[in-house]
Amino acid sequence: MTESVYKIIELVGTSSESWEKAAAAAVEMAAHSLRDMRIAEVSQLDMQIEDGTIRLYRAKVKLSFKFEGRD
Repeated sequence: MTESVYKIIELVGTSSESWEKAAAAAVEMAAHSLRDMRIAEVSQLDMQIEDGTIRLYRAKVKLSFKFEGRD
């Protein structure tokens, strides 16, 4: 079995509709520049409030992808 190494980054996605869409936004944006993504873990949920109203749902996402070193 070949050994693998994975890197973990932390992203914050936002949505005016829901935490689920906020988390999905983070993963979808990361997919444009990262290859071989493996796991997305939502580590924190919060909301931005303005004048007593929820303005944005925010999801902090830890995202792992296979690390490609030099051969």
